[in-house]
Amino acid sequence: MFEATVSEGVLRLRRPGTRWLSTGWDGGWSRAAAAYNVTVPEGFDRTDLAAYRDERLARAGFAGEADDPTGEGADADPDASPTLFTGVSMEHARGARLGPAVAYATVGLSNPAMLPTAPADTADSREVTEAAEGPPGPGTVNLVVGTTRRLAPGAAANLVAVAAEAKAATLLATAGVPGTTSDAVVVADDSGGEPTEFSGSATAVGGAARACVRDAVRASLRSRYPDGDVPGPAADAEHGVVTDERAEVFDP
Repeated sequence: MFEATVSEGVLRLRRPGTRWLSTGWDGGWSRAAAAYNVTVPEGFDRTDLAAYRDERLARAGFAGEADDPTGEGADADPDASPTLFTGVSMEHARGARLGPAVAYATVGLSNPAMLPTAPADTADSREVTEAAEGPPGPGTVNLVVGTTRRLAPGAAANLVAVAAEAKAATLLATAGVPGTTSDAVVVADDSGGEPTEFSGSATAVGGAARACVRDAVRASLRSRYPDGDVPGPAADAEHGVVTDERAEVFDP
């Protein structure tokens, strides 16, 4: 579905006229020729992310095309292209495709977000430094999921949930955590594709997307942590959160 290019720490996923739905920085709905996943340096503390994105795209040789919905060089809104940020090097980016779906993942787990499910008196009480509000943390699991179908708005939004669920299930099985404090998902569909109303796990799109996310996440995880020494609950992570508060449960 995409033309994938890595340059200067930036992964560009290009397909002119694509509709995107992003949960990341400056996210929401947009239409543009490309989406980007950008590796930030250690100690990154920039808050002017739009300017920083433009600098990195220019350095990578992608300047002037990020905002082009048609792919023909037309002037357009430079904020249209979804851009994700991560501390993970793009050498660990991995893709997987199946049927009408494709997924790209970069996986870093130095800031895990754990959610104990045991009773409060037996819950994991491991102290973890809480990540500050602001720029992306040093880890991050970034996903870009595309389909050759034309999704109804509800199906596109639901595909975000399907991808996040598959990511969480995969990481729990392989690393013992469901994700990090700064994960993001971008979903893309084909405006000229077969109309599709639903994207749940039992549909062709949802089932294929789940498999693609699982396999891309596992491949990126293996690349990032080749010895299996992931900084999950069995190791000391540099940053992260443990949500061990208990909510009040009530009948509606």
